[in-house]
Amino acid sequence: MLMTFVVAQVPVSWDVEANLSTVREIVGAAHTGDVVVLPEGMLSGYGEDLSDLDHLCPAVVLDAVAEVERLARSSGAHVFCGSLLPVEGGGWCNAGLIVAPDGGHRVYQKINLAMNERGVLMAGSSLPTFPLAGGMVAVQLCREIRFPEQWQHLAAAGAQAFVYLTNAANPREAPGVWRSHLISRAAENQRFVVASNVAHPDQHCPSMVVSPRGEVLGELPPGDAGILRLTVDLAQAGEWYLGQRRTDVVAVTAHPTQTRPAVA
Repeated sequence: MLMTFVVAQVPVSWDVEANLSTVREIVGAAHTGDVVVLPEGMLSGYGEDLSDLDHLCPAVVLDAVAEVERLARSSGAHVFCGSLLPVEGGGWCNAGLIVAPDGGHRVYQKINLAMNERGVLMAGSSLPTFPLAGGMVAVQLCREIRFPEQWQHLAAAGAQAFVYLTNAANPREAPGVWRSHLISRAAENQRFVVASNVAHPDQHCPSMVVSPRGEVLGELPPGDAGILRLTVDLAQAGEWYLGQRRTDVVAVTAHPTQTRPAVA
Protein backbone atom coordinates (compact mmCIF):
# COMPACT_ATOMS: atom_id res chain seq x y z
CA MET A 1 0.00 0.00 0.00
CA LEU A 2 2.33 2.69 -1.28
CA MET A 3 1.72 6.34 -0.46
CA THR A 4 3.84 9.33 -1.48
CA PHE A 5 3.99 12.18 1.03
CA VAL A 6 5.10 15.69 0.09
CA VAL A 7 6.01 17.44 3.35
CA ALA A 8 6.26 21.22 3.13
CA GLN A 9 8.22 23.26 5.67
CA VAL A 10 7.26 26.82 4.83
CA PRO A 11 6.71 30.22 6.51
CA VAL A 12 3.25 31.04 7.83
CA SER A 13 1.95 34.56 8.49
CA TRP A 14 -1.34 36.26 9.34
CA ASP A 15 -1.63 37.28 5.67
CA VAL A 16 -4.11 34.76 4.23
CA GLU A 17 -3.35 35.65 0.61
CA ALA A 18 0.40 35.25 1.13
CA ASN A 19 -0.18 31.87 2.79
CA LEU A 20 -2.48 30.83 -0.04
CA SER A 21 0.16 31.79 -2.61
CA THR A 22 2.56 29.35 -0.92
CA VAL A 23 -0.09 26.62 -0.96
CA ARG A 24 -0.75 27.21 -4.66
CA GLU A 25 2.92 26.78 -5.45
CA ILE A 26 3.29 23.54 -3.49
CA VAL A 27 0.03 21.84 -4.45
CA GLY A 28 0.41 23.01 -8.05
CA ALA A 29 3.68 21.08 -8.29
CA ALA A 30 2.23 17.90 -6.75
CA HIS A 31 1.54 14.77 -8.76
CA THR A 32 -1.73 12.88 -8.99
CA GLY A 33 -2.10 10.72 -5.89
CA ASP A 34 0.46 12.63 -3.80
CA VAL A 35 -0.37 13.46 -0.19
CA VAL A 36 0.68 17.06 0.50
CA VAL A 37 1.25 17.93 4.17
CA LEU A 38 1.33 21.59 5.26
CA PRO A 39 1.87 23.15 8.72
CA GLU A 40 -0.58 24.11 11.44
CA GLY A 41 -2.32 27.42 10.72
CA MET A 42 -1.17 27.35 7.08
CA LEU A 43 -4.21 29.15 5.66
CA SER A 44 -5.33 31.50 8.42
CA GLY A 45 -2.02 32.22 10.07
CA TYR A 46 -1.04 31.29 13.60
CA GLY A 47 1.24 32.34 16.44
CA GLU A 48 1.73 32.25 20.17
CA ASP A 49 0.06 35.67 20.27
CA LEU A 50 -3.47 35.12 18.94
CA SER A 51 -4.53 38.76 19.13
CA ASP A 52 -4.39 38.93 15.30
CA LEU A 53 -7.40 36.64 15.32
CA ASP A 54 -9.50 39.75 16.06
CA HIS A 55 -8.73 41.00 12.53
CA LEU A 56 -9.18 37.65 10.75
CA CYS A 57 -12.24 37.59 8.49
CA PRO A 58 -14.14 34.27 8.53
CA ALA A 59 -15.26 34.71 4.92
CA VAL A 60 -11.65 35.19 3.75
CA VAL A 61 -10.58 31.99 5.49
CA LEU A 62 -13.50 30.02 4.05
CA ASP A 63 -12.66 31.35 0.58
CA ALA A 64 -9.11 30.07 1.10
CA VAL A 65 -10.47 26.64 2.01
CA ALA A 66 -12.50 26.64 -1.20
CA GLU A 67 -9.33 27.53 -3.14
CA VAL A 68 -7.49 24.55 -1.62
CA GLU A 69 -10.39 22.35 -2.74
CA ARG A 70 -9.93 23.65 -6.29
CA LEU A 71 -6.18 23.07 -6.11
CA ALA A 72 -6.68 19.49 -4.93
CA ARG A 73 -9.08 18.82 -7.81
CA SER A 74 -6.74 20.26 -10.45
CA SER A 75 -3.62 18.48 -9.14
CA GLY A 76 -5.23 15.19 -8.20
CA ALA A 77 -3.44 15.36 -4.83
CA HIS A 78 -4.70 14.91 -1.29
CA VAL A 79 -3.95 17.93 0.92
CA PHE A 80 -3.53 18.09 4.69
CA CYS A 81 -3.55 21.72 5.72
CA GLY A 82 -3.82 23.48 9.07
CA SER A 83 -6.03 26.52 9.64
CA LEU A 84 -7.97 28.36 12.28
CA LEU A 85 -11.60 27.94 11.23
CA PRO A 86 -14.80 29.73 12.22
CA VAL A 87 -17.09 27.64 14.39
CA GLU A 88 -20.83 27.27 13.94
CA GLY A 89 -22.52 29.76 16.25
CA GLY A 90 -19.44 31.98 16.52
CA GLY A 91 -15.82 31.75 17.57
CA TRP A 92 -12.84 29.88 16.15
CA CYS A 93 -11.12 26.51 16.43
CA ASN A 94 -7.71 25.13 15.49
CA ALA A 95 -8.17 22.52 12.79
CA GLY A 96 -6.56 20.20 10.31
CA LEU A 97 -8.23 20.06 6.91
CA ILE A 98 -8.15 16.84 4.90
CA VAL A 99 -8.94 17.77 1.29
CA ALA A 100 -9.53 15.03 -1.27
CA PRO A 101 -8.85 15.18 -5.04
CA ASP A 102 -12.60 15.16 -5.65
CA GLY A 103 -12.75 18.51 -3.85
CA GLY A 104 -14.47 17.25 -0.74
CA HIS A 105 -12.92 17.78 2.67
CA ARG A 106 -13.13 16.75 6.30
CA VAL A 107 -11.99 18.53 9.45
CA TYR A 108 -10.12 17.43 12.56
CA GLN A 109 -10.72 19.92 15.37
CA LYS A 110 -7.84 20.03 17.88
CA ILE A 111 -8.97 18.60 21.21
CA ASN A 112 -6.00 19.42 23.47
CA LEU A 113 -5.52 23.15 23.20
CA ALA A 114 -2.30 24.95 24.07
CA MET A 115 -2.42 27.36 26.99
CA ASN A 116 -2.45 30.40 24.67
CA GLU A 117 -5.46 28.89 22.84
CA ARG A 118 -7.60 28.18 25.90
CA GLY A 119 -10.35 30.72 26.34
CA VAL A 120 -9.74 31.92 22.78
CA LEU A 121 -10.38 28.86 20.61
CA MET A 122 -12.98 26.12 20.94
CA ALA A 123 -11.64 22.61 21.52
CA GLY A 124 -12.83 19.62 19.55
CA SER A 125 -14.28 16.54 21.19
CA SER A 126 -13.38 13.50 19.09
CA LEU A 127 -10.39 11.65 17.62
CA PRO A 128 -11.45 10.50 14.14
CA THR A 129 -9.54 8.48 11.58
CA PHE A 130 -9.77 9.24 7.87
CA PRO A 131 -9.71 6.85 4.89
CA LEU A 132 -7.03 7.83 2.38
CA ALA A 133 -6.19 6.09 -0.90
CA GLY A 134 -6.86 2.61 0.45
CA GLY A 135 -5.28 3.30 3.83
CA MET A 136 -6.29 4.97 7.09
CA VAL A 137 -4.69 8.05 8.65
CA ALA A 138 -5.20 10.29 11.68
CA VAL A 139 -4.33 13.93 12.32
CA GLN A 140 -2.77 15.49 15.41
CA LEU A 141 -1.84 19.12 15.96
CA CYS A 142 1.18 20.68 17.68
CA ARG A 143 1.19 20.25 21.48
CA GLU A 144 -0.89 17.07 21.10
CA ILE A 145 2.52 15.41 20.66
CA ARG A 146 2.65 15.62 24.47
CA PHE A 147 -0.33 13.30 24.94
CA PRO A 148 0.61 9.77 23.79
CA GLU A 149 -2.72 8.30 24.86
CA GLN A 150 -4.41 10.15 21.98
CA TRP A 151 -2.02 8.57 19.49
CA GLN A 152 -2.45 5.11 20.97
CA HIS A 153 -6.21 5.43 20.71
CA LEU A 154 -5.95 6.45 17.05
CA ALA A 155 -3.60 3.56 16.28
CA ALA A 156 -6.02 1.12 17.92
CA ALA A 157 -8.82 2.69 15.86
CA GLY A 158 -7.02 1.68 12.65
CA ALA A 159 -4.76 4.58 11.70
CA GLN A 160 -1.66 3.37 9.81
CA ALA A 161 -0.06 6.80 9.69
CA PHE A 162 -0.20 9.94 11.80
CA VAL A 163 -0.17 13.25 9.92
CA TYR A 164 1.20 15.81 12.35
CA LEU A 165 0.75 19.52 11.65
CA THR A 166 2.55 21.97 13.91
CA ASN A 167 3.61 25.58 14.30
CA ALA A 168 6.38 24.91 16.81
CA ALA A 169 8.76 27.86 17.06
CA ASN A 170 9.34 28.50 20.73
CA PRO A 171 12.88 29.42 21.86
CA ARG A 172 11.98 28.35 25.41
CA GLU A 173 11.70 24.67 24.40
CA ALA A 174 14.71 22.42 25.01
CA PRO A 175 16.37 21.33 21.72
CA GLY A 176 15.64 17.82 20.53
CA VAL A 177 12.69 17.04 22.80
CA TRP A 178 9.94 17.27 20.21
CA ARG A 179 12.04 15.33 17.69
CA SER A 180 12.30 12.56 20.28
CA HIS A 181 8.54 12.69 20.82
CA LEU A 182 7.90 12.16 17.09
CA ILE A 183 10.17 9.11 17.02
CA SER A 184 8.50 7.71 20.15
CA ARG A 185 4.97 8.18 18.79
CA ALA A 186 6.00 6.23 15.67
CA ALA A 187 7.89 3.40 17.40
CA GLU A 188 5.57 2.81 20.34
CA ASN A 189 2.52 2.57 18.07
CA GLN A 190 4.30 0.99 15.06
CA ARG A 191 2.86 3.67 12.79
CA PHE A 192 4.32 6.14 10.32
CA VAL A 193 4.57 9.73 11.53
CA VAL A 194 4.58 12.46 8.87
CA ALA A 195 5.33 15.84 10.44
CA SER A 196 5.19 19.32 8.91
CA ASN A 197 6.37 22.36 10.86
CA VAL A 198 6.59 26.03 9.98
CA ALA A 199 9.94 27.32 8.66
CA HIS A 200 11.12 29.67 11.40
CA PRO A 201 14.45 30.64 13.04
CA ASP A 202 13.16 29.38 16.40
CA GLN A 203 11.81 26.10 15.01
CA HIS A 204 12.16 23.39 17.69
CA CYS A 205 10.33 20.51 16.00
CA PRO A 206 11.53 19.02 12.71
CA SER A 207 9.56 18.35 9.56
CA MET A 208 10.21 14.68 8.90
CA VAL A 209 8.90 11.19 8.17
CA VAL A 210 9.45 8.39 10.72
CA SER A 211 8.87 4.68 10.09
CA PRO A 212 6.92 2.29 12.35
CA ARG A 213 10.34 1.08 13.60
CA GLY A 214 11.25 4.59 14.72
CA GLU A 215 13.68 5.14 11.84
CA VAL A 216 13.90 8.69 10.49
CA LEU A 217 13.34 8.16 6.77
CA GLY A 218 13.73 11.83 5.83
CA GLU A 219 14.16 15.14 7.63
CA LEU A 220 14.38 18.78 6.54
CA PRO A 221 17.01 21.14 7.98
CA PRO A 222 15.47 23.44 10.62
CA GLY A 223 14.72 27.07 9.98
CA ASP A 224 14.68 27.12 6.18
CA ALA A 225 11.85 26.46 3.74
CA GLY A 226 12.01 23.10 2.01
CA ILE A 227 10.11 20.15 0.56
CA LEU A 228 10.53 16.49 1.51
CA ARG A 229 9.09 13.91 -0.91
CA LEU A 230 9.01 10.31 0.26
CA THR A 231 7.11 7.14 -0.67
CA VAL A 232 6.24 4.68 2.10
CA ASP A 233 4.39 1.37 2.34
CA LEU A 234 1.56 1.67 4.87
CA ALA A 235 1.46 -2.12 5.12
CA GLN A 236 4.55 -1.82 7.35
CA ALA A 237 2.35 -0.56 10.19
CA GLY A 238 2.06 -3.31 12.79
CA GLU A 239 0.31 -4.54 15.92
CA TRP A 240 3.18 -6.32 17.71
CA TYR A 241 3.37 -3.94 20.68
CA LEU A 242 -0.25 -2.80 20.76
CA GLY A 243 -1.28 -6.44 20.79
CA GLN A 244 0.72 -7.03 23.99
CA ARG A 245 -1.00 -4.33 26.06
CA ARG A 246 -2.34 -5.35 29.47
CA THR A 247 -5.76 -3.79 29.00
CA ASP A 248 -6.95 -5.56 32.16
CA VAL A 249 -4.60 -3.24 34.08
CA VAL A 250 -4.51 -0.04 31.98
CA ALA A 251 -6.82 0.80 29.07
CA VAL A 252 -7.05 3.89 26.87
CA THR A 253 -10.65 4.85 26.14
CA ALA A 254 -12.28 7.83 24.41
CA HIS A 255 -15.26 9.78 25.73
CA PRO A 256 -16.45 12.14 22.98
CA THR A 257 -18.61 15.08 24.01
CA GLN A 258 -20.78 17.45 22.04
CA THR A 259 -19.20 20.61 20.66
CA ARG A 260 -19.94 23.13 17.94
CA PRO A 261 -18.40 22.00 14.64
CA ALA A 262 -16.14 24.08 12.45
CA VAL A 263 -18.04 25.83 9.65
CA ALA A 264 -15.73 24.53 6.90
